[in-house]
Amino acid sequence: MKKIILASKSPRRKEILENADVTFEIVVSDADESVIPKSIRPELYVSELALLKATSVAGQINGNYYVIGSDTIVEYDGEFLGKPKSEDEAFDIIKSLSGNEHRVYSGICVFDTKTGRAETDYECTKVYFKELSDLDIRQYVRSDEPYDKAGGYAIQGASGAFVDRIDGDYNNVVGLPLDKLSKLFKDKFDYDLITKK
Repeated sequence: MKKIILASKSPRRKEILENADVTFEIVVSDADESVIPKSIRPELYVSELALLKATSVAGQINGNYYVIGSDTIVEYDGEFLGKPKSEDEAFDIIKSLSGNEHRVYSGICVFDTKTGRAETDYECTKVYFKELSDLDIRQYVRSDEPYDKAGGYAIQGASGAFVDRIDGDYNNVVGLPLDKLSKLFKDKFDYDLITKK
């Protein structure tokens, strides 16, 4: 029976798979992500990064595995919003999202180590933030939450209170579109991720 490897150290992706009762191992990719240009369309960017991560990990291991690669970005007004590195940067990001719609893109890739075949897809979810006061934003960016997350927030965390509504897959905003991933496994590899058959 094939085993599953998640090519990510993200605790959020790990939790999503665990909650779906998927048995898997973690091997973190060491690929140079800077080789993918940010000038391309967001859905291509995340799909290429997911492929890069899955391919990198597949090259590190021996055996019969499905390797899952994934990458998530927040896109607002044509720009990719990364992980803030300071309070000021986190404030500016959340301030820009306040009262506005942005999009969360996740790319996914499944790499079959036995055949060398890779299949990619992506998911996009629209997220609408409430109008936030500068005080609310300042209090938030003094916490630890913004700094390891694209766009500076976690919908499943304290900043979930900032979200007015979403249009699309909630898990995608967390970091892994499980429904799309399951469909990719089923349609392209005839494998049920949840039942492991």
